[in-house]
Amino acid sequence: MASPEEIVDTSEIPSPPKNTYKDPDGGRQRFLLELEFIQCLANPTYIHYLAQNRYFEDEAFIGYLKYLQYWQRPEYIKFIMYPHCLYFLELLQNPNFRTAMAHPANKELAHRQQFYYWKNYRNNRLKHILPRPLPEPIAPQPPVAPSTSLPPAPSAAAALSPALSPMQYNNMLSKNDTRNMGAAGIDRRKRKKGT
Repeated sequence: MASPEEIVDTSEIPSPPKNTYKDPDGGRQRFLLELEFIQCLANPTYIHYLAQNRYFEDEAFIGYLKYLQYWQRPEYIKFIMYPHCLYFLELLQNPNFRTAMAHPANKELAHRQQFYYWKNYRNNRLKHILPRPLPEPIAPQPPVAPSTSLPPAPSAAAALSPALSPMQYNNMLSKNDTRNMGAAGIDRRKRKKGT
């Protein structure tokens, strides 16, 4: 027979709740809602809306923003389409940034900076990724006696001249471009009357 010291009082151990909530879709709905919300944070206008409506003064909402930082882990980051949302999520951890985003001027500044980043991203990235070829040294040419019958040879600088810009190509097109001609050879471009 067991002594009274060996008997465990089961009244102190909480029993598991009988009505445990089971998500019917295995958490898919929650995943999609959090993904949609976090990607909305890539929009400075939405962050401004949250600041204007005092969401950033609610401690529960600040806790939710801290909770959402798990999206920065590699197993979740692959689902993010707008990576700026993670940058703004990081900035929203700072109370000064949350306060500043209530002002329209700061919203516009963030929006402009984001636009310029997108506008120049490819060019800036290519500058660092693609190596530039070294210029080839020009071998000195032996001196040739000038003759009056031959034109001067083009210099190496002229041979390496940059390609024409699209505007220069436009000027090279003739007025009778075949793209504007019909099957019978009639010019279909509209002309001003009286000329």
